[in-house]
Amino acid sequence: MPRKPQDLFSDLQQQFGQFVPDMARAAREDVEQHARAAVTSVLSRLDLVTREEFDAQTAVLQHTRERLETLEKRVSMLESAGTEKTPTAS
Repeated sequence: MPRKPQDLFSDLQQQFGQFVPDMARAAREDVEQHARAAVTSVLSRLDLVTREEFDAQTAVLQHTRERLETLEKRVSMLESAGTEKTPTAS
């Protein structure tokens, strides 16, 4: 399952906390705020869909495939029935 942006931000915050001394806390918070804004900006420009939208489209595709298979079988049966009734030239 893909990671949520909140999890990414939390991980980044923990990593910053390990490497930046407490005296630079204000600078660290400023960097985190700018990094969060940059990541949010990049993500907003991507052509992404929600998981719910993806699942709904997957269900529609599955239904369409099943319908197509049913129709292909009907066409095949009709073609077979048509060739059985058509006399062959001798």
